[in-house]
Amino acid sequence: MTDAAGSTQGPPGIGPDEEARELVEELVSIPSPSGAEDECAAALAAYLEERGREVYRDDVGNVRAPADDAVLFTSHVDTVPGDIPVRVEETESENETEDGSLLWGRGSVDAKGPLAALAVAAVRTGVSFVGVVGEEVDSRGARHLVEDREVPDAVVNGEPSGWDGITLGYRGILSGTYVATSESGHTSRPENNAIQDAISWWSAVEQRFAAETDSYEPVFERVTPKPVAIDGGTSDDGLAVEATMEVQLRVPPRYTTDEVRELADAELEAGTVHWHDAIEPTVQSPRTEVARAFRVAIREQDGDPRLLRKTGTADMNLYAGAWDCPMVTYGPGDSSLDHAPDERLDLAELDRAVAVLESVGEALQ
Repeated sequence: MTDAAGSTQGPPGIGPDEEARELVEELVSIPSPSGAEDECAAALAAYLEERGREVYRDDVGNVRAPADDAVLFTSHVDTVPGDIPVRVEETESENETEDGSLLWGRGSVDAKGPLAALAVAAVRTGVSFVGVVGEEVDSRGARHLVEDREVPDAVVNGEPSGWDGITLGYRGILSGTYVATSESGHTSRPENNAIQDAISWWSAVEQRFAAETDSYEPVFERVTPKPVAIDGGTSDDGLAVEATMEVQLRVPPRYTTDEVRELADAELEAGTVHWHDAIEPTVQSPRTEVARAFRVAIREQDGDPRLLRKTGTADMNLYAGAWDCPMVTYGPGDSSLDHAPDERLDLAELDRAVAVLESVGEALQ
């Protein structure tokens, strides 16, 4: 497998899939940052209902379209924040039968391109479909789904892999909040204040995991610590110095989140850490019936299948932890554009991905 994110070459020429293109442009045109998915979810539900599917919104807002529940196609409706003007840009194409169109807009890659491709393929093949909410924040949609649904026989989770890529592995994530308080005093004093304690702990954590990492190891195999927010200063009453730091550690398959937490806690000399989210890493076998179906379908479209491992975390981690069934993550788009200010989707990739997903849906039933 490779850590590569996007497709290494464009798909061979096929005609545009107008239905899929119309759906993805509509979905991208409706802002849906986490917590504000309702309008976009309603548009997705309307698309499914207009094509004869039973559709309902569940208790957390997921769009559910049950059918052949043995196979589940699913992706997320929400995006990260960011206003990217939605437009379709015509470009030069290497293939005469393609129109060389790029769809710009927040979510075009992560993950409304995969969401639209899976929804269209689910309608055409009759498999079960769910558009989940909250993936970018707390995965509340996926968490509810695994508690509320029977275990499927196979899962295809939608995230950008490139039309010829199959994602089989994700690192896990451990998130926490560090809090420290110290007495206020003159800055000439040599003793650490709470801000210094926070910095010292995090520096020790970074050094600990750097020492355990071979410099030649791929990023997928490493623990990567990352502070994501920090706040500190003198308290309102002037009697203390306070510091708060939000942290995340990405967890490779050789560790559990409990093991990473214990190593981070061992470096703690002042302050406390509240660990509030832990999602385990996952690596799926390339020899399952789902992975085989994708390899066959990609080759049918004259592609060379790529097996990927991603350094981030996705809803597939939660599905793998709860459901004992084969699964992969798949979808059109270059994942290096996830969350980026220039996020855009090659619509020729969308066309090819829908064709691949149709073949997979038919093969797995």
